[in-house]
Amino acid sequence: MNLKEELQKELKVAMRSGNLVRKNTIRMALSNIKLMEIDKGPLDEVALTAILQKEIKMRREAIADAQKAGRKDLIESNEEEIEVLETFLPEQLSNDDLEKMVNAAISEVGATSIKEMGAVMKILLPRVAGQAPNSLISTMVREKLNQ
Repeated sequence: MNLKEELQKELKVAMRSGNLVRKNTIRMALSNIKLMEIDKGPLDEVALTAILQKEIKMRREAIADAQKAGRKDLIESNEEEIEVLETFLPEQLSNDDLEKMVNAAISEVGATSIKEMGAVMKILLPRVAGQAPNSLISTMVREKLNQ
């Protein structure tokens, strides 16, 4: 079962159970998936995972804004939505595992400077495929290449 089918199945479960947060969060994710499919056609698992990661990123940004405004209600609702979305992502890599993958990609490319970061990322992103945020991967690669 692919990620989209799993989301659709879980939406039905959430509707039956009356879990409004889960239902609304899954509906929003499916809506964004449909929008991307209209623009780009059928999506693979990597693209679907990227959409969920983007949704989580947007909610984390909303939490930061809510903290500045002192809105605990918004913080709590966004945290609940993040928990729902994270259940559909693959298991996240530990920093040690991610570091090993970064080192392997750097040595495979033979990168020695920051100018070769694009080549490293091109190899690394498909391998990680939703198991870590792209911003974390980018930061780690940049740090390794700047040493």
